[in-house]
Amino acid sequence: MKLILGFFIAVCFAFPIKAKQIAIVIDDIGYHQRDLEFLDLPGQLSFSILPHTPYSQTFASLASASNKELLLHVPMQALNGKKLGPGALTLDMNKQQLQHTLNHALASLPQVKGVNNHMGSALTQKSQAMQWTMEVLKQHQLYFLDSRTTGLSQAQHAANLSGVENVGRHIFLDNIPTPKQYQFRLNELKHRASQHNFAIAIAHPYPETIAFLRKALPDLIREGYELVPVSQLVEHKYIRLAQAKSHNAR
Repeated sequence: MKLILGFFIAVCFAFPIKAKQIAIVIDDIGYHQRDLEFLDLPGQLSFSILPHTPYSQTFASLASASNKELLLHVPMQALNGKKLGPGALTLDMNKQQLQHTLNHALASLPQVKGVNNHMGSALTQKSQAMQWTMEVLKQHQLYFLDSRTTGLSQAQHAANLSGVENVGRHIFLDNIPTPKQYQFRLNELKHRASQHNFAIAIAHPYPETIAFLRKALPDLIREGYELVPVSQLVEHKYIRLAQAKSHNAR
């Protein structure tokens, strides 16, 4: 085992991780036919699909055919009490109910490589609910992207305890859908990627968002940023951890 780990780390040093990598996830996919237009955007975007929605299956099939990475966008209970939609995980569920609901949603979209939370400012604060969630993800060998809808999220801690690979969102691109705010958030994303070599953004299938991304993504690529699937940044996170562990052990 030590020989395998040593070889893995040696390969990582021989082929260093590229700098300025950006993953952009389009959340809330599945309710509208217009969501399909996002598949025409350039670069390796990732898409997070709401379970049991009218266009979830169509989108998943077309996205997979175009080699786009998919996540399951699991509705989780929020502090504001907003309606969650089908496949939601709530505070009143016991372990069996929560895991059955999540497994059912995953079975409907077998193409996904990871999971992130839709809303969830209430549920992601609960360690036990997150532990139950991560047990399912571990069984399916999926990563978790914490959308970070609350600063008190326990999701990544639970993922670490369960051995589930995980990352967190850095920037919401379109919380305020105006041209000025889009550019401001994009500049934040670019700065983060330049400083730390990677950054993760979440956006939504708004008409204003696709109009902005049609122009912004080609410019981003020309400026030397690489658009990558979320799973690539997940892998790189654990490569960096392995490198740091190897360095500290010397």
